[in-house]
Amino acid sequence: MKVLTRLLLAAVLCRGVFGTAAAQDVEASDMVQGGMRAVQMIDQGKTEELWDGATSATRKRIARTDFAAKVSRSRSPLGAPLQRTWVALNRQAVADPDSETAGQYVSIEYETRFSNKPDGTLRELVSFHLDRDRIWRFSGYVLR
Repeated sequence: MKVLTRLLLAAVLCRGVFGTAAAQDVEASDMVQGGMRAVQMIDQGKTEELWDGATSATRKRIARTDFAAKVSRSRSPLGAPLQRTWVALNRQAVADPDSETAGQYVSIEYETRFSNKPDGTLRELVSFHLDRDRIWRFSGYVLR
């Protein structure tokens, strides 16, 4: 993906939702909305585009196609999401010698019911990292 498209995606995902405020100034509701946008991109099969707007540390840790394949393997058997409710928001400061992974993180957890698993729910965890340029960027997705 071209650099301009990647920057525009990051702006839409993060700056539009969170602005450039410091980590402690970001509203929880904005983080929940940003997490919802991320999982909706996954719902729509836009995992590669989501990866394009991720932190550089995330893009180094997992290749674009590997990320898309991993998410697809975990989500496809479940069917479409029927109901999704956020249940937790956690903030964490990580001290790490690697400046790309050190810093402020926010994780949003959603309880989700899927069409192929109507009697139970799973947890989706979406994480964001406040990058050095003070923009919140997608940093991970886990389905439990």
